[in-house]
Amino acid sequence: MYRTPLSIPLDPGSFGLKKTLALIVCGITLIAPLSLGAQQNTAKLNIAPQPLYAALTAFAEQSGIQFVYDAALVKGLASPGVTQEYDTGKALTHLLKNSGISYRFTGANTVVLYRNEQQTTNAGQEADYVLPVVQVTSDAAGKSGEATLPKVTVEADADNPYDDPTWQTDPYNTDYVLPNATAGTKTNTPVMETPLNMQVISKQVLKDQQVVRLDQALKNVSGVTTDSSNFTQGNQSILLRGFASTTYFRNGFRLRDSATTRPMANVENIEILKGPAAILYGQVDPGGMVNVITKQPLATPYYALSQQFGSYDLYRTTIDATGRVTKNKDLLYRMNMSYENSGSFRDFIDKEDVFLAPVLKWAISPRTQATFEMEYNHQHAGQDQGFLPLQNGKPLDIPRSRNYGEYTPNTTETIFGGFNWSHQFNDDWTIKHQFSVNQQNVIQPHLVFPFDVAEGDVSRLLQSFDTQNDTYATNIDLIGHFDTLGLKHTLLFGGDYYRLDKEQQVTIGGTSTINVFNPVHPGTPFTQPLQPLANTVNDTDQFGLYVQDQIKLPYNIQVMGGIRYQYLHQNNKDQLAGSSSG
Repeated sequence: MYRTPLSIPLDPGSFGLKKTLALIVCGITLIAPLSLGAQQNTAKLNIAPQPLYAALTAFAEQSGIQFVYDAALVKGLASPGVTQEYDTGKALTHLLKNSGISYRFTGANTVVLYRNEQQTTNAGQEADYVLPVVQVTSDAAGKSGEATLPKVTVEADADNPYDDPTWQTDPYNTDYVLPNATAGTKTNTPVMETPLNMQVISKQVLKDQQVVRLDQALKNVSGVTTDSSNFTQGNQSILLRGFASTTYFRNGFRLRDSATTRPMANVENIEILKGPAAILYGQVDPGGMVNVITKQPLATPYYALSQQFGSYDLYRTTIDATGRVTKNKDLLYRMNMSYENSGSFRDFIDKEDVFLAPVLKWAISPRTQATFEMEYNHQHAGQDQGFLPLQNGKPLDIPRSRNYGEYTPNTTETIFGGFNWSHQFNDDWTIKHQFSVNQQNVIQPHLVFPFDVAEGDVSRLLQSFDTQNDTYATNIDLIGHFDTLGLKHTLLFGGDYYRLDKEQQVTIGGTSTINVFNPVHPGTPFTQPLQPLANTVNDTDQFGLYVQDQIKLPYNIQVMGGIRYQYLHQNNKDQLAGSSSG
């Protein structure tokens, strides 16, 4: 169903199962019965030729008229528009020209649309399109003696709330189960019609569980865990069906490293695909993939402020704001921000996280839109290698807070920028294009790594790391819907290109010792200062073309098949040795 604030399409047979329609009546003065004839008020209109549903929306906004109609009535129809000053009736006649649709005023500002063959004087048939009259009386009276009606709520159910495409992203949607997902097919397909193992974690689940990091959210999915074998904050792996990976996807865009520590302030929901996904995404681990769907701008203003407190001095503040930049809803914005500060039960461990995510969406036309988005994330954390000393093969009885390293700062700065646009040629064919850049710098200037116990002392190694990961990617998809011999097809043609650049500098120093039972920091001096160990540069180019066809057979049987061509070229350089390969 199509819905706008002023244009209200109703399905005559839809009042049956799940959705609530609220009618608010307040501050209305009962003066005279409403006229049912065409209104003669004039208005200067400026409505360009466009799809009929969009023209009706524009007419409603410019004239104040409210429409009641079946959404299927206007599907696929076009309007010549109106660009002159007309009285309301003539303007509407011109707007509906050659559409086969007529109108009828049922109130001063309410119009019912119907096909010409549906016109009838039978009152019972007209009632299919007109809400029943609700008579309300009140003892309250205004200063002028006119009655002011109290609020009245009229409820009715619809077949499926997700027929409204905005319901899944509505901030007030409290559903735990979301029926549609995009990761498995790159099309907005119901999960029950996707011949892959797909699961979706909704924003209500994230909200109720007060999720702070991605690894906490993934505990809701069977077969998906995070690697806890190392305690470094910022480099845990995701294990899907036993395959470890530090890669995750953001709206279908592949990102490397720091997956489990990704901020959650702008996450709408999380899609998990179990099993191979190489046809659509190329270089993906065989266990599956995790796709994070981010929040997008909304036309209805929404503002939220959240404050969290937790163990070990955790406090986290998040802000979410969205709405219109212009009155006509052509330009929308969304801003998500978060700040987190926390400690740990382990010595020398803390974390500070600053995150900003602005988004700007431009509706160029009813069928064309462009979105600009950015993310900035600064994380500063103390690292812990989780070293546990053993004696005769058994762990020593030591306090769980003890850290045999030193304060090991780890600073990660990530900047993401993206631009995407889409155009709907008609009701069946759509093209989408996305360009994204992600730059991440990880600096570990002083890493103290405990590695052995001998004669009551813990030996420690001094190292440092400076890593730069840059990802540049573009992707284009053409999606079409058509029928052949009674079979419904959803056809996808697409291509993607990734440029992955990684540069890492590693230095290594001497060793130091500290007593295992009575550690006195910073321990003995290191035997030698940091010296260069490695300086490597890795460049990877990936190019892919793919075709996929989703076929809906009789008896609700779903079949999907596809093919992909992949080209990959990698070049490795050792800056210290002056050699390269690739």
